[in-house]
Amino acid sequence: MKITEHIQQAKDTLISFEILPPLKGKDISSIYNHLNPLMEFKPSWINVTYHRADTMIKKRNDGTFEKVAVRKRPGTVGICAAIMNHYQVDAAPHIICGGFTKSDTEDALIDLNFLGIRNVLVLRGDAAKNETHFEPEIGGHRYAIDLLKQVKNLNRGIYLDDEIIEGGKTDFCAGVAGYPETHFEAKSYEEDLQRLKEKADAGADYIMTQMFFDNKKFFKFVEDCKSLGINIPIIPGLKPLINKKQLSVLPKIFNVEIPHDLSNAILQTTNDADAEKIGIEWLVQQCKELKAFGVPVLHFYTLGKPQTIYNVVKEIV
Repeated sequence: MKITEHIQQAKDTLISFEILPPLKGKDISSIYNHLNPLMEFKPSWINVTYHRADTMIKKRNDGTFEKVAVRKRPGTVGICAAIMNHYQVDAAPHIICGGFTKSDTEDALIDLNFLGIRNVLVLRGDAAKNETHFEPEIGGHRYAIDLLKQVKNLNRGIYLDDEIIEGGKTDFCAGVAGYPETHFEAKSYEEDLQRLKEKADAGADYIMTQMFFDNKKFFKFVEDCKSLGINIPIIPGLKPLINKKQLSVLPKIFNVEIPHDLSNAILQTTNDADAEKIGIEWLVQQCKELKAFGVPVLHFYTLGKPQTIYNVVKEIV
C-alpha cells in the first residue's frame, strides 16, 4: 500500500520507523532483532536508509596505493523486500542522487517495482566524505527535484531510452525531505520553502521532515507550507536526545536548534542513562502535542536505538 493510502485510510495518528542497514558482515537477523520489539506498535511502514560508497585509500602488496570504493551499509533494496515478506509491512527505501547515475537509478526503480515496493523517499543525499560540497556522479542528478522527476517519469512509462515506446508504468509514491529549520545549504528559510514548493509541484506525494526538538518550529513550517499552496501530507521526523554529546553534534550536522530547557536539563545530568531519560520525556511530550495538532504520522528515526524508541512510543499509543 502507498504511504498516502495509509494516511487517507487512517482513523488515528499513524506510527512509522526508519532504520539503518546493518554494517557489512552482519546478516538479516540484526534487522529483525532491531524491529521485533517495535512491531508491537503496528507501524504502517518502515523506511530504510541508503548509504553511498566511501572512497578509501588502500595499500597494495607492492607498496603502492589505490582508491577503493567501499559501501559500509549495503542492502537497502533487499532489506525492504525482507521486511515486507517477514512482517507483511510496507517498506520505503531512500533513493539518493549521490553515487547513482541516472541509469543506475532507473535500474534500481525497476528492481523495486518488480519486488512490489511502491514507496520511495527521494533525497539528494550527503556529500562524499572526501568532498567539501555535494558533487553528483557523472551522469547523475545534482538535485533531488531532478531525481523526483525521473521517478514520476517512470510512473508515466517514460524511460531514459527514448526508443522505449509505451513502456511499462511504475506506480511509486514518492516522498521528499522538508526542513522546519532550513537546510544547511539554503540561503534562507524562504528560499528553502520555495525549493520545497517546486518539489510539491513536480509531483511529490508527501513530505518527511528533518528532526526537530521545538514543536513551534514545526507548526510554523506547516503553516508556511500551506500559505505557499503546499497541500501534501507533512510527516514530522522525530528523534530523542540520549546524551550530552548530541547537544553540540546534532545542531552542527543537521542545522537544528535544541531548546534551552532541554539543553539545560541534559547538561545537569551526570550520566547517559539520566540524559536519555530526559530526552525520552521531552520527545513523549512533543509527540502528544503533535498528535493534538493533527499530524498524520509520527515517524521515528531509530538510528540503532530501538529500545529508546520503544520507550517513547509505548507512552503515546
